[in-house]
Amino acid sequence: MTGELSHGLPRLITQGNRILRADTAAPAILRGVNRSGMEYSEAAGITQSEIQGITQTWGSTVIRLPFNQAWALGGGEYLHAIDQVIDWAAALGAYTLLDLQWLDADTVYGTLNDSANNPNHVAPLPNPTTLDLWATLAERYREEPAVLFDLFNEPHDRLSDDPHPLYLIGESGTPFESDSTLVSAAEWLPWAAKLTAVIRQIHPDSLIFVSGVDWAFDISRIRLAAANIVYSTHVYPNRPRRRWPAAFGNSAADVPVFVAEWGGGDDDLEWGNRFAAFLHSSPVAGWTAWSWQDNPLLVHGDRPPYLPTLFGSLVQNEIARKP
Repeated sequence: MTGELSHGLPRLITQGNRILRADTAAPAILRGVNRSGMEYSEAAGITQSEIQGITQTWGSTVIRLPFNQAWALGGGEYLHAIDQVIDWAAALGAYTLLDLQWLDADTVYGTLNDSANNPNHVAPLPNPTTLDLWATLAERYREEPAVLFDLFNEPHDRLSDDPHPLYLIGESGTPFESDSTLVSAAEWLPWAAKLTAVIRQIHPDSLIFVSGVDWAFDISRIRLAAANIVYSTHVYPNRPRRRWPAAFGNSAADVPVFVAEWGGGDDDLEWGNRFAAFLHSSPVAGWTAWSWQDNPLLVHGDRPPYLPTLFGSLVQNEIARKP
């Protein structure tokens, strides 16, 4: 790609706790939604009308796009479908944040809430092939400033019934299998540093998002000695307010903090309003709500006019809110 997908959107950089346009040094206001689906379906069916709804009707300036490592490395039509979303979004003034959500569509990393009906496809940590993935995407989008990179969705401890070993980064810098069950900053940071180095060797100007541990919630000890890094947290109603400042709120005074996932159902409006008020009072650099097409839903149906749910109305109003 030689920049045609980005439609003139400027490169983004970080300075202190802010995300800025590289051309003018003006703050970049990144607020939007997740458009999930490409992590579990090669034919997610994302349409131009959806992207128009997300950007023009809702006013989003960023779309977080969860994807699947195995299919991305397979190339072909899957990568062309990602290109198409980037192209549509950038033409309407929105950045695309590529989020490594699943390593593949088949592996189950234990079950959530000890329920066989709730399989977990989100790996605790990357695997060796993730190095190839980010090298591939860094090369593909090195001339596309509209494309942002979210290294890995939700680092977390292995679930009790997850039969798969973790891959850790050894002192030599290479991945190795481990029977450890813990994923703290000590296990995740070497991965984040390694993946960042792989990307930056090819695409030195990339804006890279690094998730926290504990299912991305806790970024308090997540720091990289690198420029243009954004620290990414996920917050849902199961996270009590008393934990927000320590997990990510205090960090926002010093480094760019981005809430890559937050959302709820119609019964969570009180929580949503409290969380939105917290965002107003914190220097958070941006956010993308979950999700345009997955529970908890922001809209009714998958065709226009994309009427918002009750929680979706809250999110839509927050996107429109002036900084």
